[in-house]
Amino acid sequence: MTGMDGQRFQAEGGGIAPLMTGRLHHAVAQRIAIQIVSGTLPVGHVFAAEVDHAETLGISRSVLREAFRILTAKGLVSSKPKAGTKVNERRKWSMLDPDVLAWQIQSAPTEEFLRDLFELRMMVEPQAAEMAALRRNDGQLVDMANALDAMERYTLATEKGRAADQRFHGLLMEAACNEMLYALSSSIMSAIAWTTATKQRVQESPRDPMPEHRALYREIAAQNPRQAQKAMRTLIELALADMQIALRR
Repeated sequence: MTGMDGQRFQAEGGGIAPLMTGRLHHAVAQRIAIQIVSGTLPVGHVFAAEVDHAETLGISRSVLREAFRILTAKGLVSSKPKAGTKVNERRKWSMLDPDVLAWQIQSAPTEEFLRDLFELRMMVEPQAAEMAALRRNDGQLVDMANALDAMERYTLATEKGRAADQRFHGLLMEAACNEMLYALSSSIMSAIAWTTATKQRVQESPRDPMPEHRALYREIAAQNPRQAQKAMRTLIELALADMQIALRR
């Protein structure tokens, strides 16, 4: 069902909630993306003609066109004249794009995906922690402490607590004072945000993550680079173990 001048609604159950027209193409892109990353729409799948597909989804052709532009920019689909729009193989996806990461975590990620994700974190974050211990300034240290206080006060069961967790990790990446490394921070933040939200949603009594966060902060504050690196490794290893437990449940 559509309303060309106001709100549009997803025609099929379990789909897109009512959204203002300006945001609808993002919601459509997200729904199609999750179908792609979950394998519901396999590699090589060719979408129906634009007019037919738009009618099936209950949206305008212009909204569908904008949604496909988003997916094309992220490498999930490609279009060719007369051949239509098809799903690309995974090697063409922008795997570090925060949206692509989030969509994969939202669609029941595989063990292989989680392994790759946490291996990336293990390659990046311990080194960032080591550098942060050497290069952080007093202002960043105060901000990290405040983020941890907020994280403990609100807990990861709340949006405020999870935002504080991301803030802490983002400040750590910033304190490493390396532009190339910082360029990866949005991907790392997305991975942390979605895996944390998943764990909190699935586990009845999630493990308290504050001890290892506090230990990491202490090593950065004390300017102990090797110990900061070790503390970050421990934090990531425990986070992976939590995620594996949560998914099994």
